[in-house]
Amino acid sequence: FNIGDDFFDNAWIEKTSSTELRDGLGPLFNNNACQDCHVRDGRGFAPGDAGSETENRFSTLIFKAVKTDITPEQREKMLNGTMGSVGDSGAGGQLQQEAIFGIQKEANFAVSYTYEKITFDDGFEVELRRPQWRLENNYAEQGYDFDSDTLFSPRVAPPMIGMGLLELISQSDLMTKHDPDDSDNDGISGKLNTVWHVLKNSTDVGRFGWKAGQPSVRQQAAGAFNGDMGLTSSIFPVDGCLEHQIDCREAPNGNGDSVRDYDFEVSDSVLDSIEFYGRHLAVPIRRKADDNDVLAGKKLFFDAKCDSCHSERFTTAEDPDLPELSNQTIYPYTDLLLHDMGPDLADVDIDNNPGSAEALTEYQATAREWRTSPLWGIGLTHNVNPDATFLHDGRARTIMEAVLWHGGEAEASKNAVLKFDATERSHFLAFLMDL
Repeated sequence: FNIGDDFFDNAWIEKTSSTELRDGLGPLFNNNACQDCHVRDGRGFAPGDAGSETENRFSTLIFKAVKTDITPEQREKMLNGTMGSVGDSGAGGQLQQEAIFGIQKEANFAVSYTYEKITFDDGFEVELRRPQWRLENNYAEQGYDFDSDTLFSPRVAPPMIGMGLLELISQSDLMTKHDPDDSDNDGISGKLNTVWHVLKNSTDVGRFGWKAGQPSVRQQAAGAFNGDMGLTSSIFPVDGCLEHQIDCREAPNGNGDSVRDYDFEVSDSVLDSIEFYGRHLAVPIRRKADDNDVLAGKKLFFDAKCDSCHSERFTTAEDPDLPELSNQTIYPYTDLLLHDMGPDLADVDIDNNPGSAEALTEYQATAREWRTSPLWGIGLTHNVNPDATFLHDGRARTIMEAVLWHGGEAEASKNAVLKFDATERSHFLAFLMDL
């Protein structure tokens, strides 16, 4: 655990340094340390409002880039879980705004916000901010600008807690929530994402990431090393340099071999430690679970049918290699399923227009679908990182803002919340702050 913590906390460096154990950063990357995105193992943040300390800071946010005008064969592979997505031809599947010395950065980011108010039935107003993303491809002058059909998916780093417990929820238990065609006519059509498990060499249930695109803690970690930091491993042995990124392709790897024979920059032993660390980060204890206001808020949560997606309870399966995580009754408040959250929260094109409910962006997840975020620990978010923000793109500054952005399948629950009076709002937030 401590070794994993060390590799999670400390910066990786480029090959030109004398340090060999954690070298090979880049050539293109988003950040150079896991902890710098998952601040204190917690949430990242979107850039702040104009004049704030976090204005134009993109250190904990990435952009996925996915073509949607794909061939029938590519679409079939995404639907059957053998291919995750088709990346933009000019920038690949993820935009990187940092590079090692001497390498051209791939993209530049900027954001501005427009503000709007939403009103409760009793007249109480909450201000929401809507992001307007501006993305610049630094290879455009060479003829490699973004494809016209590409959708961009901004994503802040999620909290790391409880991942080992979520990994041990059985597939059969998750299947009890799986209802892609809304066969029970309750307005909720959550679905499991079927993804490719590299080590099993087969498809599996997606559990991790904003669109449930990774099946295991190990693969999630290796994917972050590869996509966010440009580090290779036995799971993802090739970095993201494209054919036209010549300087990137010719840069030395972690072994100092510009031919790139891929003796992996993240060794299996380091990945072992990172996996152990990620699995065993504990969930905080509830502070006032029996408080009357908290219990009143819990009832409101269930009355609004928030639990239709944020499922309260599971029991983890038996794993002889992980006895400390096995057979545990857990309260994550998630079903780990994909749900359509409506156009306001959808992936967007270069002009910030929302993608459609049919456009696949990560395996079976569409532009408008997101994995239900676990709510455990949410009340301590700003204790961990005062700058943290909520939702996949970090637009929400408060928990209530996040609730009021819900649409699509969650529209009815949001409308139920909008009927709360001041006392009910207080109780509702008291419950969420205690999780």
